[in-house]
Amino acid sequence: MTGTYEHNIDAKGRLFIPAKLREELGVTFHLAMGIDQCLAIYPQETWARFTEKFASLPMSQSKSMRALFANAARCELDAQGRIVIPQKLRDYAKLDKETVIIGVNDRAEIWSKQAWQEQEDEEMTPEKMSAVMAELGF
Repeated sequence: MTGTYEHNIDAKGRLFIPAKLREELGVTFHLAMGIDQCLAIYPQETWARFTEKFASLPMSQSKSMRALFANAARCELDAQGRIVIPQKLRDYAKLDKETVIIGVNDRAEIWSKQAWQEQEDEEMTPEKMSAVMAELGF
């Protein structure tokens, strides 16, 4: 998944998912807490791999993921291409009205517009991009 899309959350907590991402996410997908105070949207296949890996962990390690699974939501789009984001997840990611949805390879992320702008300002420099590419061996 790739791209950056800006959309607003309505008063009922609904967010429009862009058509390009809907195609890649499929009919049913999962919404969960992401890293860096955003939400992650996982297509069913990616979520299945994620939960499979989780299931293989010893109980002592898996208990740290309780909050992620307790607050994850299975999503299906309404007729207008929207999902409802539960209040706890909106609170976690500090989502108010303006959001940015980005594609991140095998998932999408939902950010508050302000938090995403701060992240981009910090990360989108030629020096940072060169360092990341070098670190990954490109």
